[in-house]
Amino acid sequence: MALTDRAIQQKLFSNFFTFSVMPISLIPATRRSFLQAGAAAALSPWAFNAEAAEAAPWFAMLADPHIEADPAKTARDINMADNLRTVVTEILAEPTRPEFAFVNGDCAYNTGEKGDYETFRTLVQPLLDAGVPVHLTMGNHDDRGPFYELFPEAKAEPANKIARHVAVVESAHANWIFVDTLKEVNKVTGEIGAAQRQWISDAVDRHSADGKPTLLVGHHYAQYMPEGSTERVSGLADTVEFMDLLRSKPQIKAYIFGHSHHYSYKEASGGIHLVNQPPVGYLFDPTLPNGWLRSQLGADSMTIELRALDKNHAQHGVAKTLAWR
Repeated sequence: MALTDRAIQQKLFSNFFTFSVMPISLIPATRRSFLQAGAAAALSPWAFNAEAAEAAPWFAMLADPHIEADPAKTARDINMADNLRTVVTEILAEPTRPEFAFVNGDCAYNTGEKGDYETFRTLVQPLLDAGVPVHLTMGNHDDRGPFYELFPEAKAEPANKIARHVAVVESAHANWIFVDTLKEVNKVTGEIGAAQRQWISDAVDRHSADGKPTLLVGHHYAQYMPEGSTERVSGLADTVEFMDLLRSKPQIKAYIFGHSHHYSYKEASGGIHLVNQPPVGYLFDPTLPNGWLRSQLGADSMTIELRALDKNHAQHGVAKTLAWR
């Protein structure tokens, strides 16, 4: 039976995510107005589609596009702007729109230049035009200064005492916490830091009453180093403290990251799922896939499906369900 426009509108409003912290997010004008003014505000045209309203919500997970000011720029024989343009087109070609998309760090090519973000914004604008919010995290090739010049609506509020680019976004089946692992621009090592770890702990506790799982999203991976090692840390410098925090909070079910350009997933001790996203941009190993992940949440699990740019890759279209601890 077809739903009336009013019934669809009410259903969509009840399914919209809410924000505990506003920085980090590019919200389409139609949705921002709707969230602020309620049902009286206009929605984008796709919102009044009965099939979309009935469909299970899903999320588009992107990482490491590495966009340079010049859209013709290539690295390792790959044109990064073309790849991001293709991914955005694929997302919008799905039968329904995602609840949101996120780009997990290294939006910029190398040193986070203003021109990089100008080109990046142009490439993700079709998502915003279609009513899809886009959440962004900081990678080691990003720079908060130029980033905020191009994305002033994403700038952290003064209340954000930790001076990091963070947010909590609530969806129907999970609370998403976006963290900032950028330690130093164009230096490979990342860090959460004591202040941000406390912020994460407090954010998880504040949302514990709703009973929903928590998913953390940040750019750098966990990397345990042998005691006394003098090798360079390419992941999180405070991996031990960070993973201890994750294990100590039963609400936290997964940590989703990029950085390595190597798609994989595994379960760490304590039942924490570690999802290493594929890059949108270039590959270090050409035998691996690049592309994006289509994620769908259930009450007690998350299913991720690889959408490789190379449709002939053996992993393209392969789905994996991660059951929560």
